[in-house]
Amino acid sequence: MFRPLLRWMTALWVVLIPYAVSATEQLLLLPQPTSITMTEGHFHLTPATRLYVADGLWNPAERFVEDVAEMIPLKAPRSLTRREGGIRLSLDSHLSEEAYRMEITPQAITIAGGSPAGVYYGLQSLRQLVVQHRNAIPCCTIEDCPNFAYRGAHMDVVRHFFTVEEVKRYLDILAAHKLNRLHWHLTDDQGWRIEIKRYPELTERASKRNETLIGHCLRSTTYDGIPYGPYFYTQEEIRDIVRYAAERYITIIPEIEMPSHAQAALHALPWLGCEEQQVEVWTHWGVSPEVMCGGKETTYEFLENVLTEVIDLFPSEYIHIGGDECPKERWEECEHCQARIRELGLKDESETRTAENQLQSYLTGRIERFLAKHGRRIIGWDDILAGGVSPEATVMSWQGSKGGIYAAKHGNHAIMAPMDYCYFDFYQTKSQEGEGLAIGGWVSFEKVYGWNPYEGLTAEEQPYIYGLQCNLWSEYITSFDHLQRMLLPRLAALAEVQWATDRRNPATIRTRMEQLRRLYEQCGWSYAPYYFEGRK
Repeated sequence: MFRPLLRWMTALWVVLIPYAVSATEQLLLLPQPTSITMTEGHFHLTPATRLYVADGLWNPAERFVEDVAEMIPLKAPRSLTRREGGIRLSLDSHLSEEAYRMEITPQAITIAGGSPAGVYYGLQSLRQLVVQHRNAIPCCTIEDCPNFAYRGAHMDVVRHFFTVEEVKRYLDILAAHKLNRLHWHLTDDQGWRIEIKRYPELTERASKRNETLIGHCLRSTTYDGIPYGPYFYTQEEIRDIVRYAAERYITIIPEIEMPSHAQAALHALPWLGCEEQQVEVWTHWGVSPEVMCGGKETTYEFLENVLTEVIDLFPSEYIHIGGDECPKERWEECEHCQARIRELGLKDESETRTAENQLQSYLTGRIERFLAKHGRRIIGWDDILAGGVSPEATVMSWQGSKGGIYAAKHGNHAIMAPMDYCYFDFYQTKSQEGEGLAIGGWVSFEKVYGWNPYEGLTAEEQPYIYGLQCNLWSEYITSFDHLQRMLLPRLAALAEVQWATDRRNPATIRTRMEQLRRLYEQCGWSYAPYYFEGRK
């Protein structure tokens, strides 16, 4: 009952105690904008301030009012009809789609964007200024646009599940850092998390496992003996999450793993396997030998039926089909796979381009053609390169940067997510002191911030790098609080590489991070302390 009173007192304090800021002071925004020109004076933000909105910009305006409500309650937006003061939002066709220009004078704040998304990003910058300067916003002109079209983060809800509300909070964090893609990992060996009405067995049987490994998968054979699940998202919940993301200009790219990382699906539907083997939903982490049969036509029918429902749920142009870590032992022994190999005339050509790898490429190509008929495109992990891919396939490079470099040099678009810079399930300090259990490796804030995603590419090849992404696998991440601490503050380092690759400002990054830390605390987000403590 004290919350409304606290909000009123906070708003009154903000109005009565302005923050004095020198007009020559550099604004501390992250990501670093293209340009900032400081001018004299301040705009005073008060509860009487209103947003005036051009057609098509109600959503970013309403989101901004929500975002700053805890700091200052603003009036409901109105249509942009007169030359009032306040905060004025409009579109400018001369700006690129995600670019914005913000001008702050003592009389008004005007934000123009190349699209509603551009306006939204301008408002995210303004949100940072409100956190930093309370009600006295320094006058300036900011021009800004992102370097990469694809600015993504990955979320694994299979190994450990996160609720609808937790997924939404994750989206809030991405939005505040101006990311525009969520790669949502929905199926794997340890669970199936998406309702498919054609195959109710997937959620009835594959959304739960008998128990979960305790300790690291390389050192432990101990299990907790506690059933995990059933956990999955209904189609109604997925539509709600997709809508929530779209309101924050984030596209959700679903990942449906194929033909590997499929043991949960094989448990529910044994006929998907080569020998229709009976398997349990996996309780271990790592790479299972159980994969979908690449030879039987029923496998392709299943995948197309599943993807038909996925397409209906997700408007994303891209669908991620996985394709990583596919052991071929079952295929080497399978009469159906070997018959398909003979039918296609596939032969071993090299150590990597084996007949079985080419069979996986055949599967990838069939699914790619199916999705293309529905106006969609595929993304696959860089493992799909082994048997060859079409020029239209987009490759997500996780095994270092070499897969993305290879793809770019051969005319395929690539999304860089190399584990040595972008795996945020890795430890954050070299000492690992106080970090608890993680999968291994070491990715510090500084390491992410210093990453050159174009290394090894010529100027002509660099445009084939479509974007950058961090990955968060949840084998050892059991709570949303832990998930946030693995994501933050490293996401801020990546966000500046994604948005401002060629204008990173290492001289001010620590000072800017101290200001962004205030936003984290304002929002109640958990974050790891190591960077702020000076630990690497």
